[in-house]
Formats: sequence, C-alpha cells, structure tokens
Amino acid sequence: MRVVIVGGTTGIGLATAERLVESGAEVFITGRSEERLESALKRLGRRAEGQAADARDGAAMRALFERVGAFDHLVVTVTGRGGAAPLAELTAGGIAEAVQGKLIPHLMTAQAALAAGLSRQGSITFVSAASAGAAYPGVSLLAAVNGAIEATVPGLAVELAPVRVNAVSPGVIDTDWWEGLGDEARAAFMAGTAATLPVGRVGTPADVARTIEYAVSNTFLTGTVLTIDGGGRLKTA
Repeated sequence: MRVVIVGGTTGIGLATAERLVESGAEVFITGRSEERLESALKRLGRRAEGQAADARDGAAMRALFERVGAFDHLVVTVTGRGGAAPLAELTAGGIAEAVQGKLIPHLMTAQAALAAGLSRQGSITFVSAASAGAAYPGVSLLAAVNGAIEATVPGLAVELAPVRVNAVSPGVIDTDWWEGLGDEARAAFMAGTAATLPVGRVGTPADVARTIEYAVSNTFLTGTVLTIDGGGRLKTA
C-alpha cells in the first residue's frame, strides 16, 4: 500500500505517516518547509520519501503527483492559520485567505491526484475540523471553511466511486496550530478545554492518526465524516 500525505511533515500528517509506516505502508509526504521535510523523512525511515511543495500552488502539486506516479490513497491534512475572529472583525481579504489556505488546497489536491496516479480502488481522506459544527463566538469563518470541506464528502463519494472519499473532523488537538497563542496562553487554553471534555483531556496527533488509518483501510467506508473530539460535541454548558 502506497499513501501520499499532503501536509505530512508535521502534526497530524506526520503522526499519520508514522502510524502507516508502522503498519507496513509506503508513504510519500509533502509540506512547504524543506527543513521540516528532511526532519520528517529521517524520523520515518526507509519506507518514506517526499518532496517539498506548497499545496496552495496547483501547478506545483500537479508536478508533484507526476513524480509520485501510481499510489493507493491520498490524505490531505493541510490547514491555514488564523480565521478565528468575531464577525465584526472579518474582512474580505481574511475570508479569502482562509478559503485559499484550506478549502482550495483540499479540492485541488484531490483533483491533481485523480488526474495522476490515484488507484480507482483507493481513497481520499480530508482532514477538516470540529469547528464545522461548533456554536461558539468567533468561529464562524472556521466553521464555514471546514463545513465546506465536509459538505463535499458525500457528493464526491458518489461522483468519484469506486474511489472512497471520507473526512476526519478533529476537535481540539495539541499541535503547532495553536503556537500563535504563546506558551502560557496555550497551556491555559488546553487545560481549560480538557476540563470540559468527557474524556478529560485534549487530543493528540496520534489520536487523529488512528482514525485516519481506519478511514484509509476500511474498504466499506465512504461518504462519511468521522468526528474525533473527545466528546466535545456532547457538552451542554
């Protein structure tokens, strides 16, 4: 089994690459940073290869898939920064940036993979976020972008069949996505969030990686969004 992981050099993508390699798969990872790519490949070992590329650049992704050749599964973990703000503070530019940073890379990457070497018996797994269904102040833009990704899943599962199409929707996961908060504020946020969750902790990249592996390997799963949020959707207060 050969899997391409776009956004596979850090966080959820790297954890997924590690889990799949441990399961015997060959992985091809890509991310924007040459430095992170090199570090990830050393960590993953001989069953991994990769190339630096920006998923926001359609031409670069098409060239990358031409290099990759035939493969079985695509996982897209690309995410943008920012996007959390009250409606009154949103700008047209900020909205466009959020769409260009996540929604467009997800769909254009899938398009490029299908046009290149993705197996007709394989799968596409997107990574959205549980903000798609969140009802909190300041997350309307995040909800819109991630909700849009999730909304494509059923239609694409029918349109692209027999290729399977699914999404994994994580809740609060302790990754570098939160680094903009600063160490003290980040630690306080994680502790406060953990206290509200039924499982008593926030998620880790490895938690999400296990769910992605399930989506990739279960050949009877398609058109589905798998939420992994520690029970966050169950909160009543």
